[in-house]
Amino acid sequence: MRSDLDHLPHGKQRELQRLTEILFEEFADAMKCASSPKKKDGRILKIVLFGSYARGNWVDEPHTAKGYLSDYDLLIVVNQQSVVDFATYWYRAEDRLMRDTGIKTPVNFIVHTMDEVNNAIAQGQYFFSDIIKEGIALYDLKGSTLFITPEPQTAEEAVATAEKHFEERFPRIEHMLKGVGFFIAEQHLRDAAFLLHQAVERAYTCFLLVETNYAPSTHSIKFLRSLAEQIDPELIAVWPRETKHDRRLFELLKRAYVDARYSEHYAITAEELVWLGERAEILRNLVETRSRDKIEQLRAGAPTGI
Repeated sequence: MRSDLDHLPHGKQRELQRLTEILFEEFADAMKCASSPKKKDGRILKIVLFGSYARGNWVDEPHTAKGYLSDYDLLIVVNQQSVVDFATYWYRAEDRLMRDTGIKTPVNFIVHTMDEVNNAIAQGQYFFSDIIKEGIALYDLKGSTLFITPEPQTAEEAVATAEKHFEERFPRIEHMLKGVGFFIAEQHLRDAAFLLHQAVERAYTCFLLVETNYAPSTHSIKFLRSLAEQIDPELIAVWPRETKHDRRLFELLKRAYVDARYSEHYAITAEELVWLGERAEILRNLVETRSRDKIEQLRAGAPTGI
């Protein structure tokens, strides 16, 4: 795996160095509170930059009409399952990365053990195979286990896997959207906001699973959106970013997973829900079209009869 960042502007290189330092600092602090000797042996083995900044096709236009800024996407590989837990070991790092004035670019990261990554590659999860092929090592512990060489699924396996994900996941989007309409009609607006968040989360998860056979275990629709938009830039248009109003409404939906259920201060209007619901339906339709296209594309490469 390559480790050079020469294709990136110096400002981006400095940000990546800074965020790597923050990840190590916050992980070290979290390890001080580990409850057992085994957990205290937790280590970061690798930090891998993947996505648009690794490939070289990032977008950095936050002040234009497009209003789009690509996120940094990172894979953090650790040595044991116990330190994968986000709430215990990584939430402070995430919070600090959002607040650090030296990092202007949004940061997303996933955490897995080396066994999880290599097992996923062995099972044909394109998401991880692509990271191995395109990713850039920001940190690689000397002597740590290597990633295995990706072996693609057979055409038959790829078709069956994509169809299974689509058939299981897509109907759930429909169920959530129907619930949103019911709760708006009943004026239970916070319940409607939560269900709408779930519809969007499930739409992105469906898309990612069909496309890559992987979706991260997260409820952050912002992170899921970022991953999906890197695969299909046409999805960017689902959520307008041109105005503060547009961005505020997406942020309101993002907060709904927790705040719509637990915060008495969370407020959303029926009009805002209708607008967000319209965007969610556009997303649902695009996910259906793109997923069916992907399955047909895979089927075209499979032997006759699949």
